[in-house]
Amino acid sequence: MDKSPFQFPIRIYWEDTDAGGIVFYANYLKFFERARTEWLRTLGFGQQVLRDQSGGMFVVSETAVKYHSPARLDDTLMVTAQLQTGGKASLTIAQSAYLLTSGHADRLLAEGTIRLGWVDSQNLKPSRIPAPVLEALT
Repeated sequence: MDKSPFQFPIRIYWEDTDAGGIVFYANYLKFFERARTEWLRTLGFGQQVLRDQSGGMFVVSETAVKYHSPARLDDTLMVTAQLQTGGKASLTIAQSAYLLTSGHADRLLAEGTIRLGWVDSQNLKPSRIPAPVLEALT
């Protein structure tokens, strides 16, 4: 099994920057979300279809992010996602954002962990992650 992290490129637009012209810190959480969503999609699990078919969905229960260096307008980032720990009802995903220069992840900009729980989409109570999803991620 390939243990390398999933990678997803993201371009920085005006809307991503703050008054100082650098990426607003909270936007890294959005970038991490996009990478996780695309990771699931490459594994065959679109989130809306998954919710419709299983009656459940992932919710973020905890985040921790460390910021190392700023990104700026027109930069291209490579955002990664990789399972750190997995359980029956929750996962912890390790994520990073790197500045992409000449096609290479040049400099670490931000890194963190996102804890996801699986809940019933109707009552939002914790539930078990569907076996096919858990197997694909682990």
